[in-house]
Amino acid sequence: MAAGTEHRRPIFWICVLALFIAAMANSVRAGAAGALKTALLDPIDAQHSGEMIGMVLGNSFLGFALSLLVISPLLDRIGARRVILFAAACFILGPALVLASAKASGSVYLLLNLAMVIWGFGWGATEASINPVIATLYPDEKTGKLNALHAWWPAGLIVGGLLSVLFFQSLDLPWEALVGLCIVPGVALAIWAFRHDFPQTESTAQGVPFDEMLAEPFKRPGFWVFFGIMFLTASSELAPGAWVDVTLSNTVGMPGILVLVYVSAIMFVMRHFAGALEHRFSDMGLLLMCTAPAAAGLYLLSLANSPVTALLAATVWAFGVCFMWPTMLAAVSRRYPRSGPWGIGLIGFAGALAIYFVLPELGKVYDQAKLAKAGGEEAFAALRPGSAELQQVLAYAGEQSFQTIALIPVALFFIFGAVRLVERSRKD
Repeated sequence: MAAGTEHRRPIFWICVLALFIAAMANSVRAGAAGALKTALLDPIDAQHSGEMIGMVLGNSFLGFALSLLVISPLLDRIGARRVILFAAACFILGPALVLASAKASGSVYLLLNLAMVIWGFGWGATEASINPVIATLYPDEKTGKLNALHAWWPAGLIVGGLLSVLFFQSLDLPWEALVGLCIVPGVALAIWAFRHDFPQTESTAQGVPFDEMLAEPFKRPGFWVFFGIMFLTASSELAPGAWVDVTLSNTVGMPGILVLVYVSAIMFVMRHFAGALEHRFSDMGLLLMCTAPAAAGLYLLSLANSPVTALLAATVWAFGVCFMWPTMLAAVSRRYPRSGPWGIGLIGFAGALAIYFVLPELGKVYDQAKLAKAGGEEAFAALRPGSAELQQVLAYAGEQSFQTIALIPVALFFIFGAVRLVERSRKD
């Protein structure tokens, strides 16, 4: 049962704030990745620090995946408000532990990974609660409202990215100041969410028993097709977004995080048009159209060597990935409504799990490419920091990592096309 308009508005904006904080944290982690790598990981193992920072960043996605998987089926039993409050607590504790890792001497890497897992718990708890809540509040506008909600994901990325540039480039502040600032909005979310009641989700409101909700995805083989698709769509959007600062900063003559800010601005605007586009082309048609610019944009990013070429490539990529995540959630909610928050949570889990595996693999591609370009580990170790030779090696490594990930949306083009043809044939 949808709530009244006067009740829906504050709940919608609390959900927006929670997602905004999760996005800002993602952007801050991406923006601070280079500084964390230099300050904490290079002293441990400079030759493999790319893989190490990939693992650290990936662990936030592991936390995301685990909390999403555990919380989603239990959302109505725990209560959406309690889940949002748990997310707020993680948004406070996660960055606090990152700060503590700088003084952990021999256990820096362990504590840094733990901090990222907990920080990711907050993101997973957010996605586990806000998506089914919004789908429940707006049952006839799922694609439009979920895209409008997720427009605030790029908005959070923009704020986090600009803060990263301000703190590191303009004010020359230490990374600890930026990470510590992330604690403040977590406190604000806890205070606001505590004052409001949240509705039960769609499946519970329709009287779907708990065991039937859990069984629904396993009784519908088609559901797992979408699970696999989400694994790939998330790899096309979120993995490159977390990787831009590590790679592009060495090649395009501007902080890589600014590319993410620019992409996020395009996504913020475009997601407000998703409802109209979905009515015109269908959700599968919309997703199919996204794949070509996503692949082309990622390939062009691998070749970018100036601010202009980076922004042109980023424009193409942004138009490709802007609708993918929220439209996938809406597509599953529309096709499998009896799976409720559990179904939406499983799809989000697939996306998070993808990034957990993909980011370290990107790090491996990056490390292998830089060592190969340098002529081996000893040759790489001999390169002088800041030298033109080192910059060429790192630029080549970034090129190889982006070209690898560009293959994924190519595969998605054929997958979305096949799903669309099958669904059309069943209607005829």
